[in-house]
Amino acid sequence: MKIFTSLMAVSILTFFGVGQVKSQSQSLKEVSVQSKNQILYLFFKISKDQSGLEKISLNDQKIVNGKMKSMPAFNENELENGDLIITLYDRSGKEIYIQNAKNPLNPELESFGDEMGRHKLTLQESEFSFRFPHFSEINFVKIEKFTNSKKHLLFTQNL
Repeated sequence: MKIFTSLMAVSILTFFGVGQVKSQSQSLKEVSVQSKNQILYLFFKISKDQSGLEKISLNDQKIVNGKMKSMPAFNENELENGDLIITLYDRSGKEIYIQNAKNPLNPELESFGDEMGRHKLTLQESEFSFRFPHFSEINFVKIEKFTNSKKHLLFTQNL
């Protein structure tokens, strides 16, 4: 019985794992070729002024040798209010790569004690980063904020 349970668990994990790999690879545009197994890191700072307007600045960017072990899948249906959408484009404005991230001004922290719990913080400024496979065609980056089923442009910059 123990062997049967183990085999069943491995089969289920394998089955669902293959589906996940297929969906993740769809976020990568087929026309782009990753440059020599390199990863592009973009480091940002976001701050909110007194009126509530958010401003993003690119602090640094680094290209390092390496290969992404997994590609985060982008699913617009899973976006929540405040999430960020970062998109990389080539010189002609064609989308190369897209990724989303939780709102860096409202991170969710876990606490452990007598009970496990999650708490949302509200920050006035924060730093965050994104990592992507490096493509030689990358020309500029755009960051949008998702609110009320709409996208609001926060940041664009040539790289």
